Amino acid sequence: MSELQFSFEFFPPKGEKGATRLAEVRKQLAALQPAFFSVTFGAGGSTQSGTLETCIATKQDTGCDVAAHISCIGSTRERISQLLDEYRQAGINRLVALRGDLLPGMTDPGEFRYANELVSFIRETTGDEFHIEVAAYPEYHPESPTPDADLDNLVRKVQCGADAVMTQYFYNVHAYEDLVERLAARGVRVPVVPGIMPITNHDQLIRFSDRCGAEIPRWIRRRLEAFGDDSESLRAFGLDVVAQLSRNLLDLGAPGLHFYTLNRAAPTLELWQALRLPMPAAA
Repeated sequence: MSELQFSFEFFPPKGEKGATRLAEVRKQLAALQPAFFSVTFGAGGSTQSGTLETCIATKQDTGCDVAAHISCIGSTRERISQLLDEYRQAGINRLVALRGDLLPGMTDPGEFRYANELVSFIRETTGDEFHIEVAAYPEYHPESPTPDADLDNLVRKVQCGADAVMTQYFYNVHAYEDLVERLAARGVRVPVVPGIMPITNHDQLIRFSDRCGAEIPRWIRRRLEAFGDDSESLRAFGLDVVAQLSRNLLDLGAPGLHFYTLNRAAPTLELWQALRLPMPAAA
């Protein structure tokens, strides 16, 4: 069995205070010696300049590999080529290639319509220079007309040159198991890394999940609702739920875990400890 790989995701901070807080967060998480950090962008591909800046700062501060999320929505081949050059010059050789979400009122997606076209372009222009990961929805993309169409899109992205798959977060382990089995039946053997979202805030989780199409099982949703203002009990319950989910995923053979940190260290550190993962002395 190959060594498990763990990674942590950030979003570009807003303002000097946000940057200062994130610097402390990545210092704490870097002590866990992750395989890499990743940095997202805003809707419609916005904040990609912030993505680049955050990637550079993260690499400089931690010495860890960094994966830049890159969106093709509303972009051009010229702009994508420029971004690739900027990441190359910064020593960043990992990418998470995504279509991205359309901004309200956006009708023209640009020169690329889908993520597989972006993956193909990166491979055609840079060869194997970048390690490319693509996204998957174990519970299906909310815009996908059918489960088969959703799987076809994912297989297409891998066939165009993706090295690995990173999933949206979910709380049903069987959805991940089904995705891996269906990919294997199509001959897809690249690593499929599950995305892990800590549960720390009921309203925030509902808002995120409604927006991205992630299902919160009824029993979890009702328990969270019952805690009301008891935030301490809610966090303890959330930790138990997500820790057990993570254990189940690793027992199934998941190649690692990708933690959505929301630019906070504590929830991920608590999960790390609950899973009894290696805790370096400096952490």
